[in-house]
Amino acid sequence: MRHGKKFNHLKRKKGHRRALLMNMSCALIKHKRITTTLAKGKALRVYLEPLITKARTNTTHSRRVVFSYLQNKEAVTELFGPVAAKIADRPGGYLRILRTGFRQGDAAETCLIEFVDYNETYSTASGPKKKTRRRRGGGGGGGSQQPAPAEASTPTDAVADVADEAVDTVVDVAEEVDTPDVVDVATDVVDDATDAVTDVADNATDIVDDVTDAVADAADDVKDA
Repeated sequence: MRHGKKFNHLKRKKGHRRALLMNMSCALIKHKRITTTLAKGKALRVYLEPLITKARTNTTHSRRVVFSYLQNKEAVTELFGPVAAKIADRPGGYLRILRTGFRQGDAAETCLIEFVDYNETYSTASGPKKKTRRRRGGGGGGGSQQPAPAEASTPTDAVADVADEAVDTVVDVAEEVDTPDVVDVATDVVDDATDAVTDVADNATDIVDDVTDAVADAADDVKDA
């Protein structure tokens, strides 16, 4: 009878199921990651992880026990050698299952099962993210005074600085190629662009002043009301 047998039988008899898990275990130990269905991957993890734990104790008895489940000398040698050294400091959880969608033929859900310590993408990831504290500006007293903000430059000054740097760059390039005409033409173009941007900046400053005055007038009207 089937009483109490809650594991996935994978629609196979015991001998067929054990041979399937045995072959998949040997393939996973050899290649470190394989692609299969999600049901087989979960069954394989239950089958193989106790054997990996057994491989951490390199004794004759442990090797014989693992060999009875794998029936493959090369897989046993690999498991007790490089794999055991790689997972020596991990207290369980040696395998990872990543879902990869659905198979086209029968729509079976597929997955990629791999050794956690053999995935260089995850193991070389950056360290923990820095925690940032969100601060709220408090109202009343008691808090430390905020430092006075530095005096901001006007848009016109910023444009003038950029223009000067552009002229200097053009002059340096022109001197290297020994073409004075290029210097004159480039200087004229930069001057025209500087004048145009300066006009725009002045207009923007005037608009900001007008808006500020309108807001101040509205505030005065509200106070009077």
